[in-house]
Amino acid sequence: MTSLPAPAKKKLGLVIDLDICVGCHACAVACKEWNDGGDFGPLPDDDPYGAEPHGVWFNRVHSYEITADRSSENVSAPVPQMVHFPRSCLHCETPDCVTVCPTGASYKRAEDGIVLVDEDKCIGCQLCAWACPYGAREIALPHSKTAASDKGRKDSKRGTMQKCTLCVDRIYNETLEVRDRQPACVMACPTRARMFGDLGDPDSDASKAVAERGGFALMPELGYQPVNRYLPPRPRRDGSVAAATASIPAEETLDTAQLPPLLRWLDKALSR
Repeated sequence: MTSLPAPAKKKLGLVIDLDICVGCHACAVACKEWNDGGDFGPLPDDDPYGAEPHGVWFNRVHSYEITADRSSENVSAPVPQMVHFPRSCLHCETPDCVTVCPTGASYKRAEDGIVLVDEDKCIGCQLCAWACPYGAREIALPHSKTAASDKGRKDSKRGTMQKCTLCVDRIYNETLEVRDRQPACVMACPTRARMFGDLGDPDSDASKAVAERGGFALMPELGYQPVNRYLPPRPRRDGSVAAATASIPAEETLDTAQLPPLLRWLDKALSR
């Protein structure tokens, strides 16, 4: 099994603002475009216009309509709210997807905390996918409908795991302008709902945003210590999501029944 490096001071990750994410999928498309032709591609699609399309996406956006709990406010009509929830690898501090890997293909970088997959070592056993509670692992399997003309393509030999790389081949690329050395999803977001930075540095812009807005980690009770953070929606004028901005107790001995409505819903959705 694969061992983890000692915890590093530098922890690169994403901060996603659920208040201003509009669910446009620009992040998902930009991610696929960059990685499809990069060091970690291709990201294949099988039968994309058929009855059962399949494809590899490092970033996915789920949209839900939820009803805010306002029973304590003596309001009879429920208040619907749309929540757009982007999902990708969280680059956990102690990821089981790494420690279950029998070949060392899945590994965590000591210098910045990014979790990657070495496709030359991956045997496609999918243990990492089963170990990840966030559904962040993808695998492209050989497809029965692959045309004869596609047999020689780079992606014709499939069966290795793929995942978000935080665009590691972009953020360290010195041929790019400094302002462009960010993940493709961050660069593409039209509402600036995504932020990239060092979450191990309390003085970074990303860490400051988390501190100011009460940013939270997904399912912290599992103990994987995800690096990525989500910023909760701000209160609306009618106060319908005011409870969702409440902070989680620092001790993290989480009683889900006591969570604010939005966090309780997120915990339930991710636990399915």
